[in-house]
Amino acid sequence: MKLNKKYLIATAATLGVMALPIAALAVSFDTTFAGSLGFTSTDLKATILNVITFVLGLLGLIAVIMILYGGFIWLTAGGNEDKVDSAKKIISSACIGLVVVLLAWAIVNFVLKTTNQVTA
Repeated sequence: MKLNKKYLIATAATLGVMALPIAALAVSFDTTFAGSLGFTSTDLKATILNVITFVLGLLGLIAVIMILYGGFIWLTAGGNEDKVDSAKKIISSACIGLVVVLLAWAIVNFVLKTTNQVTA
């Protein structure tokens, strides 16, 4: 089965439309959903840390999904060297992306903990 770009775009668009209710909950004025994510009425530094942690977590999840996608492409290659090479590139790029996300998370936590010790 050949993966067509139109089907990939249609799948991504469908998943995006399915995610709209979650995005609508995030911008609602009800604080129960925002409170569960840590976006309550706290100071600015804590809110920024929560937003950055949420975004980096989302990016890490995307990287893991891309690793799984590359593995699926490799498993379904059926001996086709072009597909195997493409899968290797996807997996290596996703691993590099995951390392970058983890390093960004570590840097953000280090900087915020250091500034918290200085100002406290």
